Amino acid sequence: MPTDTDRIPVIIDCDTGVDDALALLFAVRHPGLDLRAVTCVAGNTDVDGVVRNTLTVLERAGAPDIPVARGAERPLIEAPRSARHVHGHDGMGDLGLPAPARTPADVDAVTLLRREILASPRPVTLIPTAPLTNIALLLRTHPEVTRTIERIVFMGGAAATGNATPVAEFNVWHDPEAAAVLLTAGVPITMYGLDVFSRVVVPAADVRRLRASPEPGTRLAGDLLAHRPAHPGSRPGDPDETAGGLGDAGAVCAVADPEGLTTRRLPVEVSLAPGPTRGMTIVDRRPRPGESELHDGTREQTLVDVGLDVDVERYVKLYLATVEETGAG
Repeated sequence: MPTDTDRIPVIIDCDTGVDDALALLFAVRHPGLDLRAVTCVAGNTDVDGVVRNTLTVLERAGAPDIPVARGAERPLIEAPRSARHVHGHDGMGDLGLPAPARTPADVDAVTLLRREILASPRPVTLIPTAPLTNIALLLRTHPEVTRTIERIVFMGGAAATGNATPVAEFNVWHDPEAAAVLLTAGVPITMYGLDVFSRVVVPAADVRRLRASPEPGTRLAGDLLAHRPAHPGSRPGDPDETAGGLGDAGAVCAVADPEGLTTRRLPVEVSLAPGPTRGMTIVDRRPRPGESELHDGTREQTLVDVGLDVDVERYVKLYLATVEETGAG
């Protein structure tokens, strides 16, 4: 069992969200992670709904004392655009969960982020699983925090195909300017994007076992997974669709067990121009510069550890062992 000094201090910035909830359950229960705070931002649903969902999940997970703060209710420039069609009207699969018994912290998300990062005895790993508005505001308002950030592992972007648009992933598309600010953080960054995000699927038999558990957190994980269609075009409740994708939770698995994620350090930038490429993460996978650079000169781009492959079985086993065994204990 890791000692307190061995545990990785992490902060999750989320828009809870079915798969954000799966990520929170894992982070709370993994013995190698020290979840110091959770900050909330509009994305999958409105920010007040995100706060409510986050508090409810932490209570179900047996971790009600982790501080939770309300953050940005809209992107830096554009209007908010939710994903309720994926996550349900309440953002949590419309499972009818009870309202939380406690309220969030009396400080805003940026203040809580700064406080917890600077107070941590070890550099913190930030895990944003949502639009990056809170993180951009933190970096611009309190740039001194980068001295005590170990790494930022964000769920967002895509090297290949998008989901919000043909080329843009939802979290980056929701607030492209914030994602562009993230890339200027000056700390190591890992992109856990759609190229690996949708591949980690918990088999149907495991989902059914989780749903039958008497332990509230484990049972919630099963109910959430049952709402996560494992294949594009399927819908929750389909008779043959009972397997569930881990989604955002895979990014937290990658912090707990980085050997399960294959990355390549590549230049990445965000398309901010209006039009069909807005929000696209442009990942330069070419082996050498092309004619554009030869004629116009190279542009400075951030090097990011881009997730390109994932050990699916390893992360499924890790997730199940963490959520079930800790819950049973």
